[in-house]
Amino acid sequence: MASKGRAKAPARGRSQARQRRVLPTRVLLRWSLLLVAGVVAFLYYRPLTTYFETRASVEARAAEVRELEAVNARLQERLARSATMTAVSREARRSNLVRPGERLFIVKGIPEWRQAQRTMLRDG
Repeated sequence: MASKGRAKAPARGRSQARQRRVLPTRVLLRWSLLLVAGVVAFLYYRPLTTYFETRASVEARAAEVRELEAVNARLQERLARSATMTAVSREARRSNLVRPGERLFIVKGIPEWRQAQRTMLRDG
């Protein structure tokens, strides 16, 4: 039995030596993996920031397009309403245009006249 004990003792010494040798390689492997991960992160940083900036720009442009489409729809509706003869006639009157044979009269001071009428009705 004494020989068995002696045989096991050197085996333990070898495994401890292996662990001591393996430990620096594991640490080196971990550091190299961290270094590779850092390089990959560094290489992906610029494209990712460009992607997010572009995506934000596209979203802003899409919002602007939606707003312009809404304005366009309102203008199209206004154009459709203004294409009628009564609307054209009303706009012409606002622009001080008259039909052939009509006379144009410009009346000034209407707000003052209305104020005077209100004052007379109140005072009696």
